[in-house]
Amino acid sequence: MKVLLIGVGAVGEAIAITAAKRPWLEKLVLADYNLNRAQLVAKRLGGPEKFPAEKVDARDTAQIIALARKHGANLIMNAVSNIYNHFIFDAAYETSCTYLDMAMQETGANMGSYQFSRAAQWQEKGCLAILCTGMDPGVSDIFANYAAKHLFDDIDEIGIRDGAALEIEGYEFAPTFSLIDTIEECTDLPIIWERGRGWYEAEPFSEPELFNFPAGVGPIECVNIEHEEVVLIPRWIKCNRVTFKYGLGDKFINIIKVIKMLGLHSPNPVNVKGLQVAPRDVLIACLPDPASLGDRMTGTTCVGTWVKGTKDGKSRQVYLYQATNNAESMAKTGCQAVALQTGIGPVIIMELLAQGIWKGKGVLSPEAFDPDPFLALMPEFDFPYGLVEMD
Repeated sequence: MKVLLIGVGAVGEAIAITAAKRPWLEKLVLADYNLNRAQLVAKRLGGPEKFPAEKVDARDTAQIIALARKHGANLIMNAVSNIYNHFIFDAAYETSCTYLDMAMQETGANMGSYQFSRAAQWQEKGCLAILCTGMDPGVSDIFANYAAKHLFDDIDEIGIRDGAALEIEGYEFAPTFSLIDTIEECTDLPIIWERGRGWYEAEPFSEPELFNFPAGVGPIECVNIEHEEVVLIPRWIKCNRVTFKYGLGDKFINIIKVIKMLGLHSPNPVNVKGLQVAPRDVLIACLPDPASLGDRMTGTTCVGTWVKGTKDGKSRQVYLYQATNNAESMAKTGCQAVALQTGIGPVIIMELLAQGIWKGKGVLSPEAFDPDPFLALMPEFDFPYGLVEMD
């Protein structure tokens, strides 16, 4: 398999390191707007023959098409912010490459509408796009599908719960993944899905609940946040309700509220002493690169899927989860925990595609595939999952 990786930031680097030694990988093109960054990762992996570095503007579909053809890519991995999805998705279609990404564009129940509206075209062309293949969304969706297949007869609610006991030395506010995506998730209105009602909006940071995370993370207050699982899971899995809640903490939430109140989340340029500057770009420039946080970070991140329903006539609740400790992540790969946790899922999916275990046509998401082979590979990638029976 020849892979064109668009974006070699924190998560892109984790994808590259995870994929580098897999036997099916023939070439991994490291493409980034920051060529020096791509070259640095290429050098770490073994050099330009198998890991060529290229400069790319993710907004330029023609550039991406040219790179894919230059290197004979048969899969394009989108590892940049979801604001670039349409450009990369269209390039994959034009080059007949399989396409993977880790988040969806648009907002609310319309998330992914651009890509899903083109599903018939992809199917007719015999091409495959799999949306949302990271940790959450991604592995969280696969956990939901596994629970529906094996653990429940009827499902009342599927709730993704994401929390971490992470500390970052020297920073009051330092998102551990894309700041653009962080701001979007936390400033857009959350949505909830219910059978018979469909999708409806909730207030940001609403319905707080104390969720006791395993793996030493402990109890964290979680609140409603906009997230892709609420759009994807009802498409494929029969249940009565889908929610997503994130354990952000009061300090993080208050900072996001101030950012929104001041308009600093806006991508629209404003005049600053004769220069047109987007407030969001200034904010990004003032904060640390998530890829640089690993040696300042301590603790564990935990993401999982809380499923409530019945099995054999009895009520049941389980939490299927994956937890990654930062010290272990840094020691094994040199990647910080959130980036590594997000980056392994896409590589497992690449392996399943390379082996012909997962296959299909059109525009799909992880719930459309058999979850068993994915979970079976997780230990091989040193990416174990756990299951907790809940009261």
